[in-house]
Amino acid sequence: MNAKQLAKNRGLITISIMLATIMQAVDTTIANVALPHMQGSMSATSEQIAWVLTSYIVAAAVMTPMTGFLAAKIGRKRLFLLSVFGFTAASVLCGVAVSLEQLVFFRLLQGVFGAGLVPLSQAVLLDTYPKEKHGSAMAIWGVGVMVGPILGPTLGGYLTEYYNWRWVFFINIPVGLLAFAGIVAFVKETETEKRRFDLFGFALLSLSIGALQLMLDRGQGEDWFASSEIIVECIVAVLFLYLFIAHMLTSRNPFIEPALFKDRNLVTGLIFIFIVGIILLATLALLPPFLQNLMGFPVITTGEILAPRGIGSMCAMLMVGRLINRVDVRWLVGLGLSLTAYSLFEMAAFNLFISPMDVVRTGIIQGLGLGFVFVPLSTVTFSTLAPQLRTEATAMFSLMRNIGSSIGISVMVTLAARATQTNHAVLGESLTMFRAPVKEEFIRIAVENGPGMAVAQMNQQLTQQAAAIGYLNDFKAMAWMALCSLPLLLLFRTESPTKAPVAPPSQVEVDKAKS
Repeated sequence: MNAKQLAKNRGLITISIMLATIMQAVDTTIANVALPHMQGSMSATSEQIAWVLTSYIVAAAVMTPMTGFLAAKIGRKRLFLLSVFGFTAASVLCGVAVSLEQLVFFRLLQGVFGAGLVPLSQAVLLDTYPKEKHGSAMAIWGVGVMVGPILGPTLGGYLTEYYNWRWVFFINIPVGLLAFAGIVAFVKETETEKRRFDLFGFALLSLSIGALQLMLDRGQGEDWFASSEIIVECIVAVLFLYLFIAHMLTSRNPFIEPALFKDRNLVTGLIFIFIVGIILLATLALLPPFLQNLMGFPVITTGEILAPRGIGSMCAMLMVGRLINRVDVRWLVGLGLSLTAYSLFEMAAFNLFISPMDVVRTGIIQGLGLGFVFVPLSTVTFSTLAPQLRTEATAMFSLMRNIGSSIGISVMVTLAARATQTNHAVLGESLTMFRAPVKEEFIRIAVENGPGMAVAQMNQQLTQQAAAIGYLNDFKAMAWMALCSLPLLLLFRTESPTKAPVAPPSQVEVDKAKS
């Protein structure tokens, strides 16, 4: 495909790969709201059904770093087609699963095939558009990556409520088929390389990531380091990560190219996307239980209240696509982080009597902030990187976002649970019959329902208030995290380098030179 044909087909290429991106991004959260229905259908316990999410997360995290090697080995287009086909087929299998074991295994397959969809789509877009249009391309790509997880619970709630939990998987079939057809017709193939597979390096990294994900996912349920399982998983994660880094720096053919980490923009971008991962999905993990368990909102209403957050992100990305070539990207990222921090400080002032519009308003502001962060961040991160390293770099970018999300959700949920216990004890000290308002409330409930019910209701109110404070403290912690990351913007290099970065020659280039 020559340059003229490529320019002509850019729109169709973009639509095709965006379908694949949205399909994978939505699937990261769409199944969450359907878990109770799956649990009943499969006659599983809460811990057992949680493996439906855990298997997907662990498989995707382990396979994401493989994207760069596989794209170089078999070609980016072939890998993209294999990933879309495998993800769609695994979705069908998840939808027809008749046992918990089958569902967990097919979700694992979904994670394996879906791991490469986001980094591959990002790499294809960066190669499809000229450098001066990378900002607009990343704005389009960001819509799928950022809005997908936000709209996932809403879509999952509707499908589960009005159809069946199996439709959260069947919905991928038409999207996957359209994406597959578009990629076959319009995406060009890349050259392959005779690159050795570093099995030892891959095994070390996989064990480290897998152990980390298991530790984060099961830590709260196992009481963290009071459990020998969590201690073992932590030791495995740290030890094998150290061994992987040592192997990467000393091996002749490492699994991940060390040249990636010599690019200052890429390293800074990886740190930022890790922070964005914490804030985005941790907020989405905290808000549904806050709205449903503490404020009594039904699932459908919760989804409708959270949906405008995605509208804010889309609006911001459309604006950024026009501003990115006129304004220093550091100012745009700074504005986005400031808006995000402001919305989180607003959320830290919530109470159990807020209106749905308060949640919608702060959600739109946060969506705007994350939209202003994500597009320029995705652009500047790869602006000084050699094109040969893009696929591997985009895989690392996705991996850091996913790890940030996992760590953020685990840490924030744990902090909220611990704070609930502490706040319950502290607030309970003031809940005595020597205080007139407490005595009056107790007598009122006791007269209507009896003394036992009065004690139970007042304890329930106390628990709700204690839990609410825990959630609000989490929002405030994430707000300060966003503000404290602002100085890192100074590390980005936004001017065009005087000399283009040079990647190590591929094995194909070496063979050509010898011949």
